[in-house]
Amino acid sequence: MKELRIRTLVGLFLIAVVLAWGASRMWDQLGTPPVVPVAAPIVLAVIGTVLLATALSLRARLRAQRERRPGAKGVEPMMAARALVFGQASALVVSLVSGAYGGIGLFLLLSGLEVPARRDQAVYAALSVAAGVAVVAAALFLERVCRLPEDPEDEDGDPPAAARA
Repeated sequence: MKELRIRTLVGLFLIAVVLAWGASRMWDQLGTPPVVPVAAPIVLAVIGTVLLATALSLRARLRAQRERRPGAKGVEPMMAARALVFGQASALVVSLVSGAYGGIGLFLLLSGLEVPARRDQAVYAALSVAAGVAVVAAALFLERVCRLPEDPEDEDGDPPAAARA
């Protein structure tokens, strides 16, 4: 499985910002301003918390297993793989969702915040983007925790000299 690249996540975020900003302008001209749900930052924060808790749990269990502590509970490879897939999928989707909320927030900022309802929506959008950044950070941390150690094989595929003897 390939590692996530920061530039891929940033690219998805920026594409979503531009598309959401354009869609928000269109919706506003039709008379229905864009809406950011109050629950959006809360849901994103919950996802980030689950990812961080999973990463910390796996890290502690892997450390105990590596140090050969008595009674250490190992980590099943499939569980680590599932956690990794959940983290990567979360990072990709949240990059898009945060970008969408960022585009709506940008539209609201540029259109003026004199109306209290628009000001509230801009705050919810900003909190959603911040929570999205936290989710991506937690997903990248989880990915780092689940990284396998480097192979002892040389670059040409031969095992080390000590293993050949």
